[in-house]
Amino acid sequence: MKKLLFTMAFSLIGVLSFAQIEGKWKTIDDETKQPKSIVEIYKKSDGKYYGKIVQLLAKPANANCVACKDDRKNKPLVGLEIIRGLEKDDEEFTDGTITDPKSGKTYKCTITKSGDKLNVRGYVGVSLLGRTQTWHKVN
Repeated sequence: MKKLLFTMAFSLIGVLSFAQIEGKWKTIDDETKQPKSIVEIYKKSDGKYYGKIVQLLAKPANANCVACKDDRKNKPLVGLEIIRGLEKDDEEFTDGTITDPKSGKTYKCTITKSGDKLNVRGYVGVSLLGRTQTWHKVN
């Protein structure tokens, strides 16, 4: 009986941790394959998920988001909220947006988790018209 309870408890923990995207993630540029930054993803009181840059790993041309067109315009990159409004939908996080600080463009965003990696997809219109970056968990 103890073995069964032990197994069930660890199975539940495994299922719960599988769907979690909260924490710090190292972003990898999908074109250059080089680490760019550390983004912290967190859940706000509205129940949605957000992500902000907490550390730069590569020196940008400008330390501010000069290309951003909304309330983030000219804000420092460190502390910049680049993910907004993601909602958990089964094992996927959808219906949010992600902003590319380099271009200032904002895209629809979907995130899926695979072990210690996130597949972060930014797209326009439908998901087929986009690109995916793989982010790695920071311990």
